[in-house]
Amino acid sequence: MKKKSEKQQDLDKLKTELAKVSTVILTTFQGITVANDTKLRRAVQAAGGKYQVVKNTLAELAGTGTPAEGVLKNLKGTNSIAYTNSDPVALAKALTKVAKEVPSFQFKSGVVEGRVISIAEIQQLATMPSKDELISKIMFLLNAPAQRIAATLNALPRNLAVTVSEAVKADKFSS
Repeated sequence: MKKKSEKQQDLDKLKTELAKVSTVILTTFQGITVANDTKLRRAVQAAGGKYQVVKNTLAELAGTGTPAEGVLKNLKGTNSIAYTNSDPVALAKALTKVAKEVPSFQFKSGVVEGRVISIAEIQQLATMPSKDELISKIMFLLNAPAQRIAATLNALPRNLAVTVSEAVKADKFSS
């Protein structure tokens, strides 16, 4: 059994982390095997997030005054949270993948950028391209016109040289 000072430290640590994150997804972990729990934790960590099983009162107290406050009020049953300050899409994808493999792992609700989202919205979020994929698509779109301009500019002297050469062959420059 934890001492009161240890519980206060846990509360302070979780409150500090929740104050900094942009995305919190509330889930249930009841019925998950140790192997699946380990897989889940690794997937969340690989997505740049953290995963934690929380006591309802601790979660509610820690969530007070943070963006996750709306999701962490009046919790019932066994709950866990996954949270990140980086890419919400990567976190949603990691959790959705585990949820497909482990039917007992289920979403309850979430908060993304201060807005409470539903289970359906979490699943929609998981189908979106990740932040890195979007950046690479934007970079491609920005780069494509520059490549076309460079190709056109490179073609001008070549085309001029071909035209002058054809004119010389046709004896167009004689006086």
